[in-house]
Amino acid sequence: MHFKLLVSFIDKAQTKAVMQAARDKGARGATVITGARGEGLNESPTFLGLTLETQRNVVLFVVEEHISREILEHIAEVAQFEEKPGTGIAVQIDIEDAVGVLQQAASLNEIVEENL
Repeated sequence: MHFKLLVSFIDKAQTKAVMQAARDKGARGATVITGARGEGLNESPTFLGLTLETQRNVVLFVVEEHISREILEHIAEVAQFEEKPGTGIAVQIDIEDAVGVLQQAASLNEIVEENL
């Protein structure tokens, strides 16, 4: 079984919705890194020298490769990445090797077989 790492950079308020969207499409868990900061094309506005920006979270999912694209697209749809610029992005990265995913691999067999 091969895996992908899905990395989503999202507004803090979208974290629960994105995690649920991924679960709905077969993700089995996630790691949330809170308090990330990023900047887009334009510089963030400031007030008295303090940057005014929304808090971001980074949500990481290790998912089976056959369902990764569907999860990625569903995350983008739920978080409205294309409809509302600046709401976040998500990417997928190949995982060359992984340990500690035996439990996840066993539970994913049915889902992968349904999608093939």
